[in-house]
This record gives sequence, structure tokens and C-alpha cells, in this order.
Amino acid sequence: MKILIINSGSSSIKYQLMVMPENEVICSGMIDRIGLETSNITLKTATASREETLPIPNHKVGLQKVANMLLDPEKGVIKSTSEITAVGHRVVHGGSDFSATVKIDDKVKGKIKQLFELAPLHNPANLEGINVAEEIFSSAEQIAVFDTAFHQTMPEVAYKYAIPNYLLTENKVRVYGFHGTSHKYVSEKAINYLKDNSKIITIHLGNGCSMAAIKDGKCIDTSMGFSPSNGLIMGTRAGDIDQSVVFYMIKNLGYTPDEVNAVLLKQSGMLGLTGYSDLRDIEAEAEKGNKDCILALQMNAYRIRKTIGAYAAALNGLNAIVFTAGIGENSSYMRNLICTDMDYFGIEIDTGKNELRSKELREINSEKSIVKVLVVPTDEEYEIANQVYQLLEN
Repeated sequence: MKILIINSGSSSIKYQLMVMPENEVICSGMIDRIGLETSNITLKTATASREETLPIPNHKVGLQKVANMLLDPEKGVIKSTSEITAVGHRVVHGGSDFSATVKIDDKVKGKIKQLFELAPLHNPANLEGINVAEEIFSSAEQIAVFDTAFHQTMPEVAYKYAIPNYLLTENKVRVYGFHGTSHKYVSEKAINYLKDNSKIITIHLGNGCSMAAIKDGKCIDTSMGFSPSNGLIMGTRAGDIDQSVVFYMIKNLGYTPDEVNAVLLKQSGMLGLTGYSDLRDIEAEAEKGNKDCILALQMNAYRIRKTIGAYAAALNGLNAIVFTAGIGENSSYMRNLICTDMDYFGIEIDTGKNELRSKELREINSEKSIVKVLVVPTDEEYEIANQVYQLLEN
């Protein structure tokens, strides 16, 4: 069956058309920098590739552009939308309602919409993708794969907040965790490579960033919580912050709650620190001596190192750390910054190996390093396609 995977991120859309169960990729592509004048869209097949730079103001326009490219009479890969058996959608927040992959109906869409406030940068884009796909690929099954599902193995000691119990039992306020599709995929790849599945930390670094502590193949803790807004410093999100800052901004500085929310989600993180949200721009400025950019990169790495230390304690040891996603896979600068002065934990990278570029799983640790340091390209699209196929077959 042909399965189209749509992975709508906060500022990007990845897509892939696959034949399952053969795991044959017909085409793949990406739109990044959505909302900027220099949005970039690509489509790659086994024999050709296309790339365009143009303004893409939002996800709806981006998805319509993807559909047009797939159906292009001369350079497209399908002649009719009826060739698509199913469309698999990455949905960031499933709340307490979804712990597994499901077929999408109006009830499911309603639940996804109810969770907008918990994932305001993602769930609206995910639902937009679903609605557009229903129009364009009307004969296909629409399937949702939830980013929160992998983290449902966390013990209560990790997922419960120190707030009144009724907020959990009645209102489901707890740690959910995100990027689960990516953490699941790369941790399984790392376990297969290491032949040891005991104690791994996966580090997903993109415009959104998260980490997971994985013991015996199961998540026991993760850096994002009730929503994808806390934890590490991200492209536009502040990550962890004293909640008193929120009340101070409202009571003393005159912000409304919505304005505070906008500041913390869309104007903070690397953007708030530097004026840039894209790490490629920030690294380029840092190399020119921009002090704000240099400090922001150091702050980013510092928080990741702190979390490595916390998770090594939670795991009572550490066999490997795994870098993945756009920044984790491609930024040798950030990997080096993160792994500097980590010899207490037995982490040491080989500078030469770290600089190499590859689309394959690779080790970048030195021979003296006790802990393996891996770069594992994530393939959320394959993971989603596999879950969609398994659901339909069963």
C-alpha cells in the first residue's frame, strides 16, 4: 500500500510517500522556514530532485504546494490521489485520550483541537494538515500517530507534578513528553547497534528540543512535560522558567496572560536571546564574534549538559548518548559544545569524527570515551508509516 506521511512541525513540514511493507520510498521532501520570505521546499525521488525558494506563510499553503508537486503532470510521482491508501499524520499532543495510533474521525479531530492550548505551536498545524489532507486525498484513510505515546512508560514518580492530586485525577495535569516518535526510532536504532539496551539518553535537537532517559528500551523520564514548552532552550520557546516570572509579568509589567504566553512560546528561546531563531544563522553570527549568539549557544549547551547529568543519575549509569534531529544530526558545533568538559561522565568526542557528515548512524566518541556518543538520523516518517501499516493490517 502507498502511505503518505505528513509530519508538520512548528516551522516545517516533512513528507514522504512510501510503499509498505516493502519500506520503499517513492519520494520525500521538506518545507522549512515556514512563515519567512525565504521558505524552502524540496522533493526528491530516486532519480531526480526539485527545490524552490518562495514565501510560504503558513502550513495550509505549504501542504497545498506539496500536493501540487506530487500530482505534477510532468515531474510528479502519482497520477491520482486515489493511489494513496492512507495518510499518516504526526500529532504532537494526545493528552490522556490517546496512547496508541488511531484512525481519524470527527471525535479524534475534536480531541486534537481541545489540546491546542497544550501544544499551541504544533497541534493546530497538525489538525490543519489533517483537514487539508482530507480534502485532497479524500479516498485515503487518515491516521494519527501521537508523539506522546512513547513516553507513557514513565513511572508515576517521573510523570506526576507536586501539585494537588485532583489536578491529575480530575484534570489530567501531568508530564506527557513529546517527540516520542523520534525518541522511539533512534533509541531502537541505537540499541540494535550497541547490542545493549540498558541506559541511553536521546537528545532531539531541532527548532523544538527534548531529551529522554531510556532504560531497557523504555522511556523513564523526558524533558518536555504537560506541553512542549518546557525543558531545553528552543528556537522560540523559553524552556524551563520559574513560574513566578509569569505572575510578575502579569501583575507588575502589565502583560495579559495571552501576551505572556506569546512571549514565552514565540518570542523567547534563541530568538529572544539573539534575534535569530534558526541555529544556522546563530552559528554564523557567533563565528563573526556576535556576543549574544555566542552566549546563547553556550546557554543552550549548558542546559543540555545539566540534563545529561540528571538523567545519568536517574538511570544509575550511562551507556550512550544519542544526537538526532536537524541540529543534533548536522551541527558539529553544538555537539562539541555539549560534550566539552563531560569527562566526569566518561563522555569524550573525537573532533575529526564529529566533523564528518553522513546520513548513516555513526560514532563520534573518542577511543578513550567510556560512554558511546552516537549520531543517529531520525526517521519519524518511517516510524509513522510502520505504525500506520500495522494498524491497517491488524
